[in-house]
Amino acid sequence: MRILVDVSPLSHPRTGIGNYLRGMVGGLAAAGIGRHEVVGFAPTSLRGPARIRAALDSTGVRARLWPLPWSHAVRTGWSRLGHPAAERLVGRFDALFFSDWMYPPQRGGLRATVVHDLVPLHHPEWCTPRTVSMHSAKYENAARTCDLVFANSRYTADDVAATLGVPADRIVVAYPGLGSGYGPEGLRLELDRPYVLGVGTLEPRKNLGALVEAWRQLGGDLSLVLAGGAGWGDDERTADDRIVKLGYVPDDELPRLYRGAAAFVYPSRLEGFGIPIVEAMACGTPVVASSHASLDEAAGGVAIRADPERPEAIADGIEEALARHVDLAAAGLEHAARFSWRSTAGTMLAALEERA
Repeated sequence: MRILVDVSPLSHPRTGIGNYLRGMVGGLAAAGIGRHEVVGFAPTSLRGPARIRAALDSTGVRARLWPLPWSHAVRTGWSRLGHPAAERLVGRFDALFFSDWMYPPQRGGLRATVVHDLVPLHHPEWCTPRTVSMHSAKYENAARTCDLVFANSRYTADDVAATLGVPADRIVVAYPGLGSGYGPEGLRLELDRPYVLGVGTLEPRKNLGALVEAWRQLGGDLSLVLAGGAGWGDDERTADDRIVKLGYVPDDELPRLYRGAAAFVYPSRLEGFGIPIVEAMACGTPVVASSHASLDEAAGGVAIRADPERPEAIADGIEEALARHVDLAAAGLEHAARFSWRSTAGTMLAALEERA
């Protein structure tokens, strides 16, 4: 089977969706050795090819890239116009995965995509207008044209069925995996005192301001470290010179932050899955997570749960996580061991082969 995957999001610094895409592609290539060929393709910015090739390095995935000025406009136009068919550019294929960034036309073969969440539909106020526009068009096309819609959790799968009207027999849950660098042994960030860690783009949905308020209630014994690039939507609660703000941290640098933390806190208001929870557990760190149902599968009954809108509840959760560090760390390691990109790819390949 020749599987075509849109890898254009890898032209940007990777966060959750980019990491899923990279892990998925690498997993498909590894699981399909000798049986399947995985080809990445992308109309991308002039600087994009270097980042995409670096992301795909060591995966064995060959990339067909077309660096173009105004690449966003090209992807949007290609999706909306509905021609030329992808086969004209990349040749015959058996299956095509499109991303959040475009939904290119095709003449034949299976058509598939991954839905990470439906936040732009449910809460457009948490997103930029461009994100709402791009994702809404992708969702509509996916519901209408895809043979398979993969969801990164059962929560998201149920949401896709209820909100987009996709029949359940076209939806498959493919949980995210973990990279090889996530484990309890290795380098760790060390500060002059224990620290609580928050990871996420600085935007309203990630709700990091609530973590800051909770941290302030704990007194001065703990430092607070925030890792995540600038997003949009100012939150004055994070304006505190005592906070260690690292900005965007590449995926391969995150494990040492998790390992060094006394506790990891993820107060997001809504997620498709919430992979940072599992990443922290894989590094042996106790987790305090939002009590929103979208994080239930990532938390796995192991994380301490707290109302994301109540900083005092988050502060109580942090204190409990510190007191129960040993048993939470052990349970978290066991839970995190369930998630691998090989398993993700196996689920996807089985679904594709069944319908081929």
